[in-house]
Formats: sequence, C-alpha cells, structure tokens
Amino acid sequence: MKAIQTEKAPAAIGPYSQAIDTGVGLVFVSGQLPIDPATGAFPEGGVKVQTWQSLANARAILESEGLSLKNVVKTTVFLADMADFASMNEVYAQFFSAPFPARSAVAVKTLPKGALVEIECIAAR
Repeated sequence: MKAIQTEKAPAAIGPYSQAIDTGVGLVFVSGQLPIDPATGAFPEGGVKVQTWQSLANARAILESEGLSLKNVVKTTVFLADMADFASMNEVYAQFFSAPFPARSAVAVKTLPKGALVEIECIAAR
C-alpha cells in the first residue's frame, strides 16, 4: 500500500491518508469535505458549492496519481440533510459521465466541521 498526498486538496484532519493506492489496481479516496485547500475554509453558497468543492478535492487527489474521475467506480455521498439530495445530484452530474460510477447516498446526523456534504470514492487503474 502507498499513501497518496497532494497539496491541491485539503490535508487530512486526523489519523488517515487523503487516499491509499492498494497496489492491486484500486485507489481509495477518503471522504472529502468541501474545504478549499487554498483557504482552509468551506466555500460559501450552500450544498451545491460544497458538493463542487468536495468533488474538486477528490479529482485533485486522483489527478496527482495520473487518474481522473473517469476511473471512479464507486462513490459514497454523505449528506447532512437528505432534502439537499437534488441540489447535490445536480452538481454531481456535472463531474461524471456515463457509465456513471456506482453510488450510495446517505443522510447522516452531522458531518465534521458542520459540512453539508462529504464524498468518498474508489477508483480503478
């Protein structure tokens, strides 16, 4: 296994890696909060802007390893409020194209730092 780290995405805020390359063709990207790596803060504007930032962070991590969102085979979306599903989905659809990755979307009680969304993914080399 190899830890993946890029300054183009926010640093891990705990004892975990931004992503792990398994060495057997899979890359696991940790849940990406909508933290702007340049400012260390959430962008303002609600769940759409936060979804965009979370996916941009995941994309930056994958690109640091020569991958793209086209390599993503599975995502998990964590929402602080399932009422935000349609808004999240609208932005999500701008990042992925057919064949779309498999996906789970769940509402959780709270997310770190009060985020509205967090997105993790698995990519295949």
